[in-house]
Formats: sequence, structure tokens, C-alpha cells
Amino acid sequence: MSNLSTAYMDLAYRPDLRILFLRWMRQTTSQELRTAYNEVLELARQEQAGRWLIDLRRRELAAPADFAWIVRDVRAQLAQDVTEAGRRIAYLVTPNNAPTIQSRLTELELTTPDAVREAVAFRIFTEEHTALEWLQETE
Repeated sequence: MSNLSTAYMDLAYRPDLRILFLRWMRQTTSQELRTAYNEVLELARQEQAGRWLIDLRRRELAAPADFAWIVRDVRAQLAQDVTEAGRRIAYLVTPNNAPTIQSRLTELELTTPDAVREAVAFRIFTEEHTALEWLQETE
């Protein structure tokens, strides 16, 4: 298992599940968020890990510009760098934040290139077990 921990995030790859886990520990600055996602992409490249669970329950939502960067740019980079079929990103959020982030995602998907949307599925969850079930589904 590959791990990286900082004051604001825990990053781990579970080869038994073939899932990369990013768990935020506290609110972050935009720079911390972008640095962390670059670390996630690096680990994903190394492990060819195309299925991610990102746990946001311990922090507030990212600024809209940062979320757009994740949905478009990070996702496009994942599609380019990881050849595993069935790439998926599951966002685990609190029930209070779910409507806001789902609304943001729905709006962003309208302007996200088709190739990126088709290459990497992106869904919002409020329960970890349903997120893990979705991540482990086969195409």
C-alpha cells in the first residue's frame, strides 16, 4: 500500500481494492488543494489507479474555481495518464454539502468536453459504502 500524509490530507492506494483514497483532514488553501491533487495524480500514474474515493466530509467545499479545475483539468490528466478502463472519481460529502456540490457538478458537466466526461465518470455520494460499491463495479 502506498501512503502519503500531511497536516491536511491522507493519501493511500489500496491494491487489494484497486482504489486510491484521498481523505481531507481539514480545510485547505487553494495552493494546498492543488498540490494535493498533483500528488494524487502522481500516485495514480505510478499505480495505474483509475478509481478514486475523495472524502470531503472533514472540510468545506472547495472554491468554485478550484472545483472546476478538478472536474476538468485533473480529470483530463487522469484520463491521459492512467490507462485502466472504468476510471471513476467518487466524491464523498456530508448530506448538507451534497446539494451544493451536485449542483456545481451538474453545471460544470455542461461545459466539460465530452471526451473527458466519457473517459472518467464523476459522482457525488453521502455514504461511503455506496461510493465503494460504485467504484468496484465493472464496466
